[in-house]
Amino acid sequence: MFLLSTKFSMQTWDTMLKDAMPDDAHRPYHHGDLRRALIDTAMDMLAQDRNWQFTLREVARRAGVSHAAPYKHFPDKSALLAELSLIGFDRLREALVSARTRAGASVRDTIIAMAESYMDFATRNPALYRLMFSTEAGGASVIHVHERALAPLAALIAVLERGQTEGVLRKRDVRNQAAACWAQVHGLALLSLDGLLVPENAGRQPVENALLVLLEGLEK
Repeated sequence: MFLLSTKFSMQTWDTMLKDAMPDDAHRPYHHGDLRRALIDTAMDMLAQDRNWQFTLREVARRAGVSHAAPYKHFPDKSALLAELSLIGFDRLREALVSARTRAGASVRDTIIAMAESYMDFATRNPALYRLMFSTEAGGASVIHVHERALAPLAALIAVLERGQTEGVLRKRDVRNQAAACWAQVHGLALLSLDGLLVPENAGRQPVENALLVLLEGLEK
């Protein structure tokens, strides 16, 4: 009787201890691919919440790992946001290259297709797009000089160089031309996201007409 009572008491005590432990203790610290799980979770939160006001602790909770786990890969939240931004530039490059491949043979058609693809990317990923150009993700000194962030611009420069070689675009510094293209389309994207492209201030079909004005400045 004494042995049975002791066994029962020990089992009861173990159960009480487990019930008293915080939730984090029940979550596995290690993950099959912890870094990828954290990135995917944060990207989902970015898309759902339309902002990046979450904390690393909340990302860890939703990923099902301990609140200390993210620090194995990201020293702070800004490091995670920086990686999300670079992934955004990776995806933007893929979209532009795909548009360049699908476009017609002319340089004009290719530039228009890439601009439309850029606008589509921003529209479908509003929070990610804003984050990519936010100082909270590192800003120009960290993100925009990274080779991954420069890759979409390189895709555009390749088309502009082709246009100059074929003699259909003006002979100008290709980086200046690329900056003009980017500034115009980036501005259109932000105005569109903010709902400011309305007939009263931008006329009808503002994106298409703005792109035509841009092309008139590029072409001979």
